[in-house]
Formats: sequence, C-alpha cells, structure tokens
Amino acid sequence: MAHYKGEQDDWLIVYLKYLLFVFNFFFWVGGAAVMAVGVWTLVEKSGYLSILASSTFATSAYILIFAGTLVMVTGFLGFCAIIREQKSCLSTYFCLLLVIFLVELVAGVLAHMYYQKLSDELKQHLNRTLTNNYGQPRATEITTSVDRLQQDFKCCGSNSSADWQHSAYILSQEAEGRRVPDSCCKTVVARCGQRAHPSNIYKVEGGCITKLEQFLADHLLLMGAVGIGVACLQICGMVLTCCLHRRLQLHFY
Repeated sequence: MAHYKGEQDDWLIVYLKYLLFVFNFFFWVGGAAVMAVGVWTLVEKSGYLSILASSTFATSAYILIFAGTLVMVTGFLGFCAIIREQKSCLSTYFCLLLVIFLVELVAGVLAHMYYQKLSDELKQHLNRTLTNNYGQPRATEITTSVDRLQQDFKCCGSNSSADWQHSAYILSQEAEGRRVPDSCCKTVVARCGQRAHPSNIYKVEGGCITKLEQFLADHLLLMGAVGIGVACLQICGMVLTCCLHRRLQLHFY
C-alpha cells in the first residue's frame, strides 16, 4: 500500500510541475506585456504628461514597468524552482508572486482613483495651462506638449479655439498678431495662426479636453486590463506553487 502511495505522489508531483511550468511561461509572457505597456506609455505618450496636474498617470506606468521587470525575473526563478524541485526556491517564488500581486494591486488602485478624477482635473488644469503657461520663457516643455497635443488630436484650445483669446501668449507681442498658436492650424506654416477661420484651424466641439480625456481613459483601462489579467495568472500560480510545495514535503518526509 505504501509503495502505491509513493507512485501516486510521484505522478501528482510530475503533473503539478507541468502545470506550473505552463503557467510560468504565460506568466513570463504576461510580465513582458505589462512592461511593454508601461514603456510604451512613457516613451510614446510622454509629451502629454507635463500638462497633467498630477503625476498619478506617470506613476502608474512606472509601477507597471517595475512589476513587469520583476515578473520576468521571477519567471526565471520559477523555471529553476520547478526543475530543481527545491522547496526553498518554491517558497521564494511564492513570496515574489505575492509581492508582484500587491504591486499591481497598488497600480490598479492608483489608476482607478485617477480615472475617477480625470475629467475634473483636465477641465480645471488644461485651460489654466493654456492661458497662463503656454509660450512663456520658463515653460518651454509645456508649450511643446500643448503644440503636440493640438496637432496629434487635431484640436484647438481646451474647450474651443475661443479659449486662446484670453491666453497670455496671444495677448503678448511674441504672438505677432496670431489669434491662435500655429499648432492649431490644419497645415502648419509660419504665422498661420493669424487667420482663425474654420478652413484654416481645428474647431472641434469639446476641444482638446474631450479628446485627451478619452485618450487617457483608454490607456488607464488598457493598463488595468493587463494588470488584472496577470494578477489572475498569479493567483493560479500561487495555488499551484503551494500544492507542489506541499506534495514535495509529503513525498520526502
């Protein structure tokens, strides 16, 4: 009877190892995806970050990069733990899975909180940025960000092109008679902002606020979806790791 139980334990251990190996592969791929989303958000869309009132959006992206890197490192440790069948390695693997899960949970909470206040922040901050900071000597980064925003989203002003009438830049001599910045023009050429006609500039209902809000909301949902997907994988991995660790204990002791 004892011999039969030993063979059964061996079969269960092999079965659990294969399951954990498959999980670890998808977990590693998920980590690469998490890191890629974070890097892509910062590299490709960093031009918009300077015009946001808070750093929550960027912080969520940095957390995803950190979590993704940790996932990939943990994945290699997981492969070693599975192959070598060492309980200490499995314990370390489980702890790292738990840490990553908590990190992603924090990122998810930050993203959700930011999503809730996103609309109010943009309405209050973007118009103030356009009015007070655009074109100012010490705000070149904000000026570049606003120009890129208007060109990328084909919009003009926070709510409409009329918002620029009260801008410190438009009212200054540096504007040289422009009614809107040149970045509002459908075809950007020098001083094209002097002619604020619908055939020349973007007059989109809702202005840049609506488009930027939708853009950020979509990215937050994407970051949340990727994080939740990997978090679900981690729960499965922690369960399988506990089962394999327990079986190894029963088998050798």
